[in-house]
Amino acid sequence: MNLLKKKDVMYFFLPAAIFMFLFLLYPLLMLVVDSFFQTNNSNAKSFVGLDNYFQAFTSKTFIKVSVNTLIYVVVAVSLELFFGLVLAIVFSHQFKGANILRTLCLSPLMIAPLVAGLIWKFMLSDQFGIVNVLLDKSGLISSTNSILWLADERFALISTIIADVWLTTPFMMLMLFAGIQGIPNSLYEAASIEGASRMQIIFKIIIPSIKPVIISALVIRVIDAARSFDIIWAMTQGGPNFSSELLSVHIYKMLQRYGDVGYASSVAVLFIIVLITITLISMKKIWIFDEKSN
Repeated sequence: MNLLKKKDVMYFFLPAAIFMFLFLLYPLLMLVVDSFFQTNNSNAKSFVGLDNYFQAFTSKTFIKVSVNTLIYVVVAVSLELFFGLVLAIVFSHQFKGANILRTLCLSPLMIAPLVAGLIWKFMLSDQFGIVNVLLDKSGLISSTNSILWLADERFALISTIIADVWLTTPFMMLMLFAGIQGIPNSLYEAASIEGASRMQIIFKIIIPSIKPVIISALVIRVIDAARSFDIIWAMTQGGPNFSSELLSVHIYKMLQRYGDVGYASSVAVLFIIVLITITLISMKKIWIFDEKSN
């Protein structure tokens, strides 16, 4: 077989390169350019330099939604990792009905985030939501109106976190389960011979063996959770009083509702920089771990 010439290879990758430029690089470049301009009501642009970035860093709303995003990501991803790891370890053991239970646990993955947000909006409703009805019947609250999950600033962000954990824990479980399945049986046999307990097997064998999988799953979920929009918008639209508003929702509101293209672009640029930084740091840790294991 004749080797492809360099020109043939370039022609082979040309369609993909054009696609990436039109739908990734060019929009990203325009986003950066727009962040240095201010657009008025007549769509006329005026160069403002770094004013949009200064406005973002000095805005109380931006700081609040940034803190909300951090809390949302840390709490949601931590819970998903914990529950996902527990479920993955449980389902790694063969028992009667394991396949059926595993399928049921994976069912939320089939639901779109927007639909999941609407489901939890109805479930957490203070008028007819099943959550408050069950809490009322169990005597934990005095009435179905005792907890306003979506209308109270204290519970709005918590409500969206609950919905996100329910929706994406199966993804974490699936990745960790695949990692556990790749652990050699010889390690378990050696641990049994040494008389290791179940907790020692988990913390000394399972978790260290699937550490690259855990880091990869965390990177994917951190980025995905940070840019969550559908669930938030369906449940609270960022309210009340910005209590559940994330950066993704904030960017959308500033662009679509208020038409502030420059400010929205600057926040989006900062957001992308943070996500890229997290990705690079995580990839470096994975590379270091692989080097040590080899």
